[in-house]
Amino acid sequence: MNKLLTLTLLLLVIGCKTPEARRPIFSKSGSFIDESVARNKELNSKEQAAIEKIMKQHDYNYIASQSGFWYYYNTKIDTDTLKTPDFGDIVNYNYNVKALNGNLIYSKSDLKTQTYAMDKEELFTGLREGLKLMKTGETVTFLFPSQKAYGYYGDENKIGTNVPLICEVTVNSITQIKSQ
Repeated sequence: MNKLLTLTLLLLVIGCKTPEARRPIFSKSGSFIDESVARNKELNSKEQAAIEKIMKQHDYNYIASQSGFWYYYNTKIDTDTLKTPDFGDIVNYNYNVKALNGNLIYSKSDLKTQTYAMDKEELFTGLREGLKLMKTGETVTFLFPSQKAYGYYGDENKIGTNVPLICEVTVNSITQIKSQ
């Protein structure tokens, strides 16, 4: 009886042990992320250098946007009566797409006249942000690094992976939509 009581007490002590967390079999370090960050920094600096080289070659008044691209006005409208588009406004525009070396990728006739509901439809980041800076009648040339253009995936047609672009955009009209 004494042995039975001791055995029961021993099983209770061992059985009431708190559970331990299981450890992973394999532990991965952050090396993949670190390598990816290093590759992206290198890509960004190469694209920045190429864009700066283009800007030095031409005598335009380039403006650095807060969104991370550069642009200059081919045609600028200085009147305050025209507005830039707001959320939901309909923008009618034409544009072309070139590589940084100046080779035409898509002409204005290839892309045809576009209609875009501001921030309500899909459009690559740089162009979406660029349209927000424009008024009706203006033509602007944008220099987009790849992360502001089509990025890693390209357009799955003529624009490849990580390709910086030059786009000349003309806004034909902006239809203001009153928010309710």
